[in-house]
Amino acid sequence: MSGTPRKPVHLAVYDTYADWETGHTTAHLTQRGHRIRTVGFAAEQPVTTMGGLRIQPDLALAGLRPEDSSLLILTGASLWDTGEELAPFAAKAGEFLEAGVPVAAICGATAGLARAGLLDARAHTSAASLYLAQQPGYAGAGRYVEADAVTDGDLITAGPTEPVAFAREVFARLGVYGPEVLDAWYRLFHDSDASAFPVLMAAAEAGHA
Repeated sequence: MSGTPRKPVHLAVYDTYADWETGHTTAHLTQRGHRIRTVGFAAEQPVTTMGGLRIQPDLALAGLRPEDSSLLILTGASLWDTGEELAPFAAKAGEFLEAGVPVAAICGATAGLARAGLLDARAHTSAASLYLAQQPGYAGAGRYVEADAVTDGDLITAGPTEPVAFAREVFARLGVYGPEVLDAWYRLFHDSDASAFPVLMAAAEAGHA
C-alpha cells in the first residue's frame, strides 16, 4: 500500500444544510480512514444547519482547489430553492468536474448543478424530473434517470429520500468497500436485511472490505 496520504473529502456547508442527507456518507468514510473537511463561504463564519446545529467550516470555498481533494459533497439546503446565494458552490463543482475530481450532489444541490448546466450532458437524478425541469437553463431532461442514485463518471446525484443510496455510490466511486461488502452494507442500512450483518462482521474481523 502506498504511503501517500489520502486527499481529504470536502463537505460543503451552508445555512439550512440538510443534516441527515450526508450522515451515512461522512460517518462511514471517516471509519474507513478518510478525512472530512468542511467548506463554507468563510472559515470564520459558522453556519446553521436545517437541524439547528452550528458548524464552523474548516476552510473557505475560495481556497478549495480540486487537486487538493478526493471528492466534493454538496448537500441539499433550503437556500438552493430561494435564490442564487449558493451558486458559487455549483461553480466550484464545475471546477472539480473539469479537473476530473468527483462531485456528489444530493437533493437541492442537484438543482444548483442543473442551473449551472452541469447535468445537461451527464446521466443524473434528483427529487423528481419536474423539480429539475423548473430550473432556469436546465437542458438535461433527456439524461434524467428514475433511480435512487446515479453515477456518471465523476458525478454522483441522488434525491432527498435516498441518503443510503447516495452513500453507496460515494463508497463505490472512492473504492471504500469491495463489491460484496458494499452490497451487504447497502442491504443492511437500506433494506434492514439481517443476512447482510454477518458479511460486514466477517469483513471487519478480517480487517478488510
